[in-house]
Amino acid sequence: MMLQPSYTDLMEVVNQRKIGQDDTEESSENAVVNSRYSIVMATAKRARQIVAGDIPLVSSVTKDGKSKKPLSMAVEELYGSKIRILGSEE
Repeated sequence: MMLQPSYTDLMEVVNQRKIGQDDTEESSENAVVNSRYSIVMATAKRARQIVAGDIPLVSSVTKDGKSKKPLSMAVEELYGSKIRILGSEE
């Protein structure tokens, strides 16, 4: 079970890039991601890309020397703004 970052944290990071750092009001019409489902689908798609051979944009090794799982790398990429979710108009 993954505890960090939370779905809420991921949604804030993703939507912040769309709305902008200065905007404090998040309206659903400006948000790229409105549900947990969108986050799950995006990270699962990226994890499948990593499994298929795409180079991870984050370290694939933990601090204690173990390999990270593709889904963990995908979440870390999204949270670290290495990848982004495109809205329907992009």
